[in-house]
Amino acid sequence: MNPAMQVTRPEAVMNKPLHQIADHRGSSQRSADNSVLRRQVAEKSLLITRNLQATLDPTRMIELYSMEIGEIIVHQGMRYRNEDLDLDVKTGRQARHSCSYNLALGDEPLGKLTIRRDKRFSTAEISALEELLISLLYPMRNALLYQDALQLAQKDPLTGICNRAALDEMLQRELSHSRRHGTSCSLLILDIDHFKSINDRYGHIIGDCALKGIASMAAAQMRDGDMLFRYGGEEFVVLMRDTGIKGASLLAERIRRHIEEHPCICSGAEVDITVSLGLSELHGNDTPVSLFARADQALYHAKKNGRNQVCVAATETSEE
Repeated sequence: MNPAMQVTRPEAVMNKPLHQIADHRGSSQRSADNSVLRRQVAEKSLLITRNLQATLDPTRMIELYSMEIGEIIVHQGMRYRNEDLDLDVKTGRQARHSCSYNLALGDEPLGKLTIRRDKRFSTAEISALEELLISLLYPMRNALLYQDALQLAQKDPLTGICNRAALDEMLQRELSHSRRHGTSCSLLILDIDHFKSINDRYGHIIGDCALKGIASMAAAQMRDGDMLFRYGGEEFVVLMRDTGIKGASLLAERIRRHIEEHPCICSGAEVDITVSLGLSELHGNDTPVSLFARADQALYHAKKNGRNQVCVAATETSEE
């Protein structure tokens, strides 16, 4: 095996250790079967690598890989996990027996793959699986690099939270989810009051520190499933799945009050900050643009009415 390509198998999760698995067929028959299996694996490996290079989506890649190796080694399910990229891909179903592999390319970890089936894996099948896993390594490495680049492109470099590009993508996805499941969705826009005066008084380094502080304080008040984005400048957006305007208003007020009561500590300076917030709830005919526009209009009213407050968008958009 090429030392640059590593497939480590720390455990084979079965009822018995591999050395206790008995094969009661005659030795000549086993040898013939194993010879056929080795030939199939050799022919299949290059084909698998070529087919997997058609996608950079790890989920689709695991689905294709499961289908390809299933032509040689029947199995009922597969699971791929990569904690660094928060990936957990499952195909098929649970089964009684399984083999788990830590995948790596040199010193670069690529995640963990588990293959499940109802019947025990033979020793020859274990060897075949390990040979076939080599076909997955380079395509998966390329897919993970691509996914990592996508995530970096959707992160705000200052605060570390998602940026406007990520918001645009997620808005469309969340609206589709709400309509498909008949659930609510709300959007909150937060704007730091008089942020220019903070930069003018303390300098841009303190201003950047304040932006990071606001992102951190807002995130600390959010619930599981709420999504925080930096829209640009001193504006932030919170997208709330399965949340109506009442729940969104409670969250907005909690964020507003927490920021008002906790100054940002930046380079020894205590910076008192308040924020204004505008809210909108998804309507039946909303687009991402109209949902955002109504929250933005509500934010405008909050700032016009004195700042440091939460304003909820009108139920219907007025006609010009």
